[in-house]
Amino acid sequence: MLDALSKSFFHALARSRRIERMASRVGMATPTSFARRFIAGERVEEAIEAARAIQARGMLLTLDQLGESITTLAEAEAATTVYLSLIETIRDAGIDRNISVKPTQLGLDIDQAVCIGNITRILELAKRHDFFVRIDMENTPYIQKTLDLFSAVWSQGFRNAGVVLQSAVFRSEEDARAVSKLGARVRLVKGAYKEPAALAHQAKADVDAAFVRIMKVLLAEGTYPAIATHDPAMIAATKAFAAEQGIPKDAYEFQMLYGIRRDLQAQLVADGYRMRIYVPFGRQWFPYFMRRLGERPANVGFVLKGILSDRG
Repeated sequence: MLDALSKSFFHALARSRRIERMASRVGMATPTSFARRFIAGERVEEAIEAARAIQARGMLLTLDQLGESITTLAEAEAATTVYLSLIETIRDAGIDRNISVKPTQLGLDIDQAVCIGNITRILELAKRHDFFVRIDMENTPYIQKTLDLFSAVWSQGFRNAGVVLQSAVFRSEEDARAVSKLGARVRLVKGAYKEPAALAHQAKADVDAAFVRIMKVLLAEGTYPAIATHDPAMIAATKAFAAEQGIPKDAYEFQMLYGIRRDLQAQLVADGYRMRIYVPFGRQWFPYFMRRLGERPANVGFVLKGILSDRG
């Protein structure tokens, strides 16, 4: 119940333009500003600097240019151009060739055919430069549209694309089996969105139980799954199942968000597991940042302290 209320509260704050304007003035203003705990920076150069530090610690990475729910085709075209440029920049920087994209950022809300065209352009350039592209999953109104988008590019032969599933959502176990049959790569998360009870689990225990079930499907039937969690219990369950089934450590990877549970990140690497860090950056960081707070309300005190110290 408290988990659901927390998500509702922070998602409401994420839609507040007034709070966004106030936070944007101070959240990324200095290297110690509060938002930099979870956001690598507003500029791609800052993200690449953070990426190099991550790789120096023996970890993998994926870069995500933040932004979502655009309202015009011109904005979708601009976002596509940004990602095409990002691929070239990452290639020149010599860092891990892995990016994440959001379908609504590429026009899914406006014209599905245009969105497919945009993601196809990104995948074509990515394939040319040996990049992997993770198509992120947003909230439940977009699940089927996103899976349709993924199926469309997969049918075109783009094997450098993967998708994300959320254990909070009832249908995800069935989706995990379907995507695994294709041989496609799945990133499993719990889910950061506040979803209706008719479509998703509301209690943490139910979300966790579904996570473990889907994790087992992906490890047993899937292709190089990404188990994305900061929860020690979910990590322990994954390690135990893999060991029980004789699944080698290089057949899957763990993933965590930039700035969260760095202790666990380092420990998994030390124990010989693959660890990929999701590195978000960009000027449109506020909605993403608020969702992270909704997942971890204990961070609120840290943020409020940061806002107050940055005032003036």
